Formats: sequence, C-alpha cells, structure tokens
Amino acid sequence: MNTDQLIAAGVNIQRPETCVIDPEVEVGAGTVIEPYAQLLGHTRVGCDCRIRSFSVIENCTLGSGVLIRQHSVLEDSTISDGAQIGPFAHLRPGSEIGENAHVGNFVETKKVRLGKGVKANHLTYLGDAEIGEGTNIGAGTITCNYDGVSKHRTSIGKGAFVGSDSTLVAPVTIGDGVYIGAGSCITKDVPADALAVARGRQVTKEGWAAARRAKRPSKTP
Repeated sequence: MNTDQLIAAGVNIQRPETCVIDPEVEVGAGTVIEPYAQLLGHTRVGCDCRIRSFSVIENCTLGSGVLIRQHSVLEDSTISDGAQIGPFAHLRPGSEIGENAHVGNFVETKKVRLGKGVKANHLTYLGDAEIGEGTNIGAGTITCNYDGVSKHRTSIGKGAFVGSDSTLVAPVTIGDGVYIGAGSCITKDVPADALAVARGRQVTKEGWAAARRAKRPSKTP
C-alpha cells in the first residue's frame, strides 16, 4: 500500500514525504508513524502502534499497541502486542519479543525469544537465548554465545533476576526464580530459586592510597 492508501485506512503518517514505506508493507488503523521512519520489505504492523522518528523496520511483524522508540533498527523479527522497543535498540534476525516486553536503549538481540513481560532496559546483548516470562535483565548483561568456533544457547527461566554487568557463558541454563548477583560471570547451570554470585571478593586496604602518595617524590615548583 502507498502512503495515501494507508492514510485513507486510518494510519496517521506525520510528514509522509519524509517516510519510506515499501509497497508490500501493511499497517493497522490507529497506528502513528512519525517523520523519517522507514518500513521496508514485507513488514506488518498492527493497530494502535507508534513508530517514532528515524526507526528502520525491515521484514518484521508487529502486534497491536507496540511502541518503537527513536533510532531503533529491527530486522526479520516478531514483536508481540504491547511491547516497547528502544530508543537505539537493535533487533537482529530471529528475535521474538513477547507481549508487553521491554527492550531498551542500546540493547541488541539476535535469535532470542523473550517471554511476556521480560525487561532488558539498558546496554545489553542477548544472543541465542530463551528468556522466560517476567524475568528482569540488568544493565550491561551479556550472553556469551560464541566460543570462537560455535554458537551456544543460554536458557533463563521465568521470574529470574539477572544483576547488572553479568556475563552468562553459554551453554548455560538459569532456572526459574534465580537471582544472579551483579558483576557475576556465570559458567555453570543454576537451579531454580537459587542465588548465584561469581566474582572476586572485595579487599579494602585502609590507608593504602595515602601511604603510596607519601612515597612519591615531591614535585618541584
């Protein structure tokens, strides 16, 4: 459909002269497409969505009530009803985003399935993974899916909490309800409802910095 046909069908295209919408694209009534958005290939968009400026969506299927924030790039992915993507998110091929899930700023996904209500809001890479309903992925989390030769999968259960700056070295399975302590490097499976912490113990040496400074030669004026 061209832009005139979409507008006649109830799509609100703001500044249509700035948008790129391929002829095969279908968009549901009530959806708002902001200036400079690109809808490419065989993309299908449901009703009452909002595609914000400078987003590029190619060969994707969006449910109803989906929000795509500014500067997001989506390729060959499926986004369910009520999900929120971006800003500055990158959904690579094979991403399946569940109902009401959040994929936030500077989050990249690839061949991942996020369950209903999953949140990955900041600075995260999720590749070759399945993440259960209601799980929270902390900022800076990485699924380490490539060992230099082969790709491996990460499985995270329902209702889990992955602390910020965690690395999950695949293949690894995290059970339902698990807590992962921030800054952990997880290399072994974690059973349901457990706490896993994998990081060096903090050492605090009082007065060390002052003593080191005292040994420095004094600076000449």
